[in-house]
Amino acid sequence: MEPLQGFTATTTPEQGPPRLAALREAMAAEGLSGFIVPRADAHQGEYVADCDDRLAWLTGFTGSAGFVIVLAGRAGLFVDGRYRVQARAQTAPDFDIVHWPEVKPGNWLREALAEGRVGFDPWLHTADEIAKIEAALADHPVALVPVPNLIDRIWEDRPAPPQGRASAHPLDLAGEGAAEKRARIAEALRKAGQRAAVLTLPDSICWLLNIRGADIARNPVVQAFAVLHDDGSVALFADAAKFDAGLRAHLGDGVSLHSPAGFLPALRGLAGPVRVDRSSAPLAVRRELDATGVAAEWGGDPCQLPKARKNPAELAGIRAAHLRDGAAMAEFLCWVDTQAEAVLAGKTVTEIDVVRALEGFRRASGMLHDLSFETICGAGPNGAIVHYRVTEATNRALGPNELLLVDSGGQYRDGTTDITRTVAIGDPGAEARATFTRVLRGMIAVSRLRWPRGVAGSHIDAIARYPLWLAGQDYDHGTGHGVGAFLSVHEGPQRLSRLSDVPLEAGMVLSNEPGYYREGAFGIRIENLVAVIPAPPLDGADAREMLAFETLTFAPIDRRLIDPSALDTAEREWLNAYHAEVREKIGPLVSEPARAWLMAATAPV
Repeated sequence: MEPLQGFTATTTPEQGPPRLAALREAMAAEGLSGFIVPRADAHQGEYVADCDDRLAWLTGFTGSAGFVIVLAGRAGLFVDGRYRVQARAQTAPDFDIVHWPEVKPGNWLREALAEGRVGFDPWLHTADEIAKIEAALADHPVALVPVPNLIDRIWEDRPAPPQGRASAHPLDLAGEGAAEKRARIAEALRKAGQRAAVLTLPDSICWLLNIRGADIARNPVVQAFAVLHDDGSVALFADAAKFDAGLRAHLGDGVSLHSPAGFLPALRGLAGPVRVDRSSAPLAVRRELDATGVAAEWGGDPCQLPKARKNPAELAGIRAAHLRDGAAMAEFLCWVDTQAEAVLAGKTVTEIDVVRALEGFRRASGMLHDLSFETICGAGPNGAIVHYRVTEATNRALGPNELLLVDSGGQYRDGTTDITRTVAIGDPGAEARATFTRVLRGMIAVSRLRWPRGVAGSHIDAIARYPLWLAGQDYDHGTGHGVGAFLSVHEGPQRLSRLSDVPLEAGMVLSNEPGYYREGAFGIRIENLVAVIPAPPLDGADAREMLAFETLTFAPIDRRLIDPSALDTAEREWLNAYHAEVREKIGPLVSEPARAWLMAATAPV
């Protein structure tokens, strides 16, 4: 069977300079002083098809977030703290690494460009993005100008658009019929006085219609646009070749299928007011509505919150997927320990060996549909590259007395998983144990938390960082992201992040993943998925409604990296109870050797 994950580098730093020169020629031909190239596609999803990966094609940088502003004499590659090490390694010196979001693009343009016209493709940017840049340039003689995409003009060997087949997502896993979902969301539109909503996020459309697809690697979504009307009918704009007769019957009479080329004409014929999501819809959508006199109103994607609130059937499937995945992880972690002993004895085991082994253990269940993302496997200093993807060129052997970070997940028909474990290869030393324990204490604090309804992810994010902050340490990513139900492993709008003001609600699934990264030395991350649930009652507590987290992930946390003396009583009790639950739930699902290893790995501390 063909492996799911490959290890060939898809870009090189050398590709950047000649492509940058070609883009500058195209800019000059259009009379532009600059051009913005984002990671996003027209659907504004985090993950893009090969034909839409313009940022990687131009720069060599393959991270999942960022953008470049190209001027005649400068090119600023804007990346956040997750990707700065990676960006430096993947790009030529022609690209300046700009620390974003600390440095805003509008402010950078004010400093870098005295005057001129900067082009952008309105299909690849949201209204929010462009408005913020324009606000920063309000009193500066630099104008943003919508133009046809210049990268598409010079990209001669651009891949074809994806043609993955779509499929039905069964009712027993969805927990609610698509007709009921359409009616429910349509009622919300009517209450808001809106006649229709434009949907551009593929995972929202797939959730609403109970379909799944194969257009984006690791994400079972169909690339499509849709218009949901206030009577519950949906006009779906997608390649008809992806939908067989059975799936068209599944869509039902209330859903009409149209060519993607019909999307813009359909917008022009809508009766308003029409809801458009300012933060996720391409600016081109609102521009088209405004240009043709269709009344439009800004409003959130009406599917995002309902999709985030998993129903009982979805949660049941997610729990089942995590038990299956936990068994695979136990087999894998047992295997890693045997390999660690071999490494200490002089055997060579590489990061690619580890990734292949983990995929094999997941496949052994017979129920793995795909990985949920490319496995991150960083040995020693590679663990400090937050979203490191091993290639044949970077493949590193596991070294004695160092850390190994493995962040991975599976796509199963009943749920999506995401788990990170950091393990010891020998004895990495007291400093690594002290830092690992701080990360663990933050993860435990979030796991044990109770909070009143209305609290957002920004409030909880700091709790995970507290033990690290006391030691003068931190990490440059959010503490957690939302996760879909056999959908995208990164799902909005819920997050555990200092940037998130979305209140957490029962049914939401998120990751809980504090970490610490020392460039050139090691990386540490511990990640479980959690579901928001009503908090169990407490004797003598106020009547205030409270929420809590249910842990979904069950796999041992490396006890050899824990300093028990740094844990307080409650933290030690949580860890021991968690490991007891791992033994109970996962022990019966694994082989005899893995079961014996599991009993030792989950012994009380």
